[in-house]
Amino acid sequence: MSIPNIVDALRDAYGEKITSGDVRGYCAAHGISYPTVTRKLEQHKVRRGVWDLTIQEKLEQTYQAPAGAPAINVTAGEHQDLIPDKDNQYVPFGNFKDVKKIIQSRLFYPTFITGLSGNGKTFSVEQSCAQLKRELIRVNITIETDEDDLIGGFRLVDGNTVWHNGPVVEALDRGAILLLDEIDLASNKILCLQSVLEGKGVFLKKIGRWVKPASGFNIIATANTKGKGSDDGRFIGTNVLNEAFLERFPVTFEQEYPSPKIEQKILECVCLNLNINDPEFCQRLVDWADIIRKTFYDGGIEELISTRRLVHIIRAYSIFADKVKAIQVCLNRFDEETKSSFLDLYDKVDETVDVKQNEVVE
Repeated sequence: MSIPNIVDALRDAYGEKITSGDVRGYCAAHGISYPTVTRKLEQHKVRRGVWDLTIQEKLEQTYQAPAGAPAINVTAGEHQDLIPDKDNQYVPFGNFKDVKKIIQSRLFYPTFITGLSGNGKTFSVEQSCAQLKRELIRVNITIETDEDDLIGGFRLVDGNTVWHNGPVVEALDRGAILLLDEIDLASNKILCLQSVLEGKGVFLKKIGRWVKPASGFNIIATANTKGKGSDDGRFIGTNVLNEAFLERFPVTFEQEYPSPKIEQKILECVCLNLNINDPEFCQRLVDWADIIRKTFYDGGIEELISTRRLVHIIRAYSIFADKVKAIQVCLNRFDEETKSSFLDLYDKVDETVDVKQNEVVE
């Protein structure tokens, strides 16, 4: 007897929701072994001893595709660990403690983190999960991200059409933290997450399965804007997000760059990892970036130096062993006028270098 016939026969005899008792009765009446039938019902399993035989969409009936293939391929019997690696040199600042408290609470409490680029928004979420030993699934959002990318869809595997869980379903099933990175780049296709943001889970209409959030599941979104677009043009590609979507985030954190004291500590930790001992260089970089940011906030310039770019400079210095070259190559992303003004300013901040000669003054 084929799989559809057994499913139809069981549904006709016992209804859409059946139990192991129903299956055993059917097996006894038709001379079929219990394991044979339960194997054929695997894709309909709700929990141990319970199956849902609700009629699914035509697409699944056509392909007879097994449901619930994991989004991450692992060896049979293995459970892949999605806990981020802990950075022992990480320096907490800004909203880190609050974000960590939300994750630690294991309550469903969608959180929105906004702030300028390179100020540690994503890294703070990763390190919170690392310290709390919580699984994290990160999704980098783009304008092309759609329901299939987030929820899942059918994939062709070894000639068979198989349902493949998306990161959202995987996070729901595992009770993990779902990190939607750069959420303000999304189109209105992101609205497929409305029910998930309400804590209700999601119905996989293509396979007729309702996925409820496991304990500990939560959503954290990061963005450079507050979902209202970028009027100054700094973050081209960001979109105005649906108000109903934004309203489902009960709390928003505004992440600032770290204070000079904290930022110097961050750079010194990076130096320690790279076997560099130059706290004076770290201090001068921080002072330089602080002056630039204050000028930016006052409207004097249109560019600034992020914490991430300071870390880039330290790494470049470890490669080239040349401070000025490290600064120059990391400033090349800016236009010539901005680059020149930033270099001139550093020349005034650090008397040990001569930017024009591109060498350290002895």
